[in-house]
Amino acid sequence: MDRAQLLLVGLPLFLLCSDLFSLFTSSPPPPKPSHHHHHHHQQPQPVINPVTTPFPSDSEKLATNIGGAGFGNTVNINFCSSCSYKGTAVTVKKMLEIAFPGIEVIPANYPPPLPKRLLSKVVPVVQIGVIGVVVAGEQIFPMLGFVAPPPWYFSLRANRFGTIATTWLLGNAVQSFLQSSGAFEVYFNGNLVFSKLKEGRFPGEIELKDLITKRMTNSRLVSSASELGL
Repeated sequence: MDRAQLLLVGLPLFLLCSDLFSLFTSSPPPPKPSHHHHHHHQQPQPVINPVTTPFPSDSEKLATNIGGAGFGNTVNINFCSSCSYKGTAVTVKKMLEIAFPGIEVIPANYPPPLPKRLLSKVVPVVQIGVIGVVVAGEQIFPMLGFVAPPPWYFSLRANRFGTIATTWLLGNAVQSFLQSSGAFEVYFNGNLVFSKLKEGRFPGEIELKDLITKRMTNSRLVSSASELGL
């Protein structure tokens, strides 16, 4: 046989012999399972002794509450709404709610004194009266007992639109002045903390935080002393 025939016959015989050899040869033992994961779950857990666990003292709790917690406290911001102080009040409200979480901040309008409030109610009546006279004075004056309208009526009637516009704008300006109080008063639990009417200015952010922190500290100290019966 030539080499090609020997190769075709010898290769199957070699493969057959290798298969027979592998059948009678003992297979290697399986690998031992790793116990690393098992031991990891059985590691002893640290024991915390509840007796030796440190707890914050009363002074630390008080400092923590003063530093950020404002639960149970109320701040009232009474401002002049006709003076366009509402934006400032909203800004101060957000600042206090961030500085003292849980605190209740209530903005409200600070009314002017009673005489100014009464006069502010009269101004619209005067405005309507003047405009009515300018528009229909010829019918109104005879109803009031006048034979003829007074001379000043004809002066107003000659510049009807200018008189109406001036009356409306001037009346609104007077009414805004009478309704304005210029106030920006801050109260903490009903006690006055800052007054723009007295100081003549708005409170600073750091200044207001310090004022409320001091009041909060005093109120907590008083409540703690009352609980201890001092």
